[in-house]
Amino acid sequence: MNFTKDFHVYNGSSEKTFTFLGFGDQADLHIFLFLLFTFMYLITVVGNLAIIVLIATDAHLHSPMYLFLSNLAFVDLWYSSGITPKMLADLITVDKSISYIGCALQMYFFIALGSTESFLLAAMAFDRYVAICIPLLYLKNMTRMKCLQLLSGSYAAGFLHSLIQTCCTFRLSFCGSHYIRHFFCDIPPLLKLSCSDTTINEFIVSIFASSVTVTSIIVIVLSYASILHAVFTRNSSKGRRKAFSTCGSHFICVILFYSTVFFMYMRPSSSYSLEQDRIVSVVYTLVIPLLNPLIYSLRNREMKIALKRTFVIKSIFPRILKLALKRIKAFHVCR
Repeated sequence: MNFTKDFHVYNGSSEKTFTFLGFGDQADLHIFLFLLFTFMYLITVVGNLAIIVLIATDAHLHSPMYLFLSNLAFVDLWYSSGITPKMLADLITVDKSISYIGCALQMYFFIALGSTESFLLAAMAFDRYVAICIPLLYLKNMTRMKCLQLLSGSYAAGFLHSLIQTCCTFRLSFCGSHYIRHFFCDIPPLLKLSCSDTTINEFIVSIFASSVTVTSIIVIVLSYASILHAVFTRNSSKGRRKAFSTCGSHFICVILFYSTVFFMYMRPSSSYSLEQDRIVSVVYTLVIPLLNPLIYSLRNREMKIALKRTFVIKSIFPRILKLALKRIKAFHVCR
């Protein structure tokens, strides 16, 4: 494959295509990765759909905390789905191309959903702050209208941020090689591919990514600082355990998400490394959306109880009842 192959400069033609280099040309590695990533993606889809359905159908989970969690699962589901199916197809097919418009759309939804997740994590931290620090005013402060405002604000800010980043990236001209040294359309590899001056773009990426990340982190840090102060000033060990159990899952998700964001977008472009960034990209496109539902399901007591109530009582009990009715009917027939 000639990586220096030239083609005409373009900055908006839908007839032109990019080609992903992905994970190299090793067929054995591709088969292994295809099977591994397919398994991970299926767990991601099933896990996040299960959380959405569980929260929607269980009346005990109709609270602001789980409203935010169901939206986080929704975002994770589509966040991964915007990248993974194309990546899986490229692992087993020869044609690894994507159209100019397709690349722009993939980047747009990837950044939009990633930014939305950042704001959702901040909203969830604020919700926990209100619930633990001022519990008597929780129902007054976290009304359905306030929750919907936080959710709509998170989506609006995330999609607006993505629109700015995508427009700034695709205003550039791309010439020379059309091979993207990645497995999806992300900002850093496209900036490397452009033959335009990318100084302004790198500045915009840094400023806006910092604004989204820092704003969310400030809300999270202030919320958790207040939570820790409230928890350690209370004498009840039971109250402390309950507070840590409700915040523990969210805190783990925050660490996983922001550690990858800082590595990818909050560093100089000179430190860009294909191998490192591909590994980190797999983490935030596949691993984090997979782990989030597992973390919330296994560490959250109410979620575990709801899972048992839904998938045990609603599935096993009807079967037992149906079997018992059959036995009774058979007994009467024999008599």
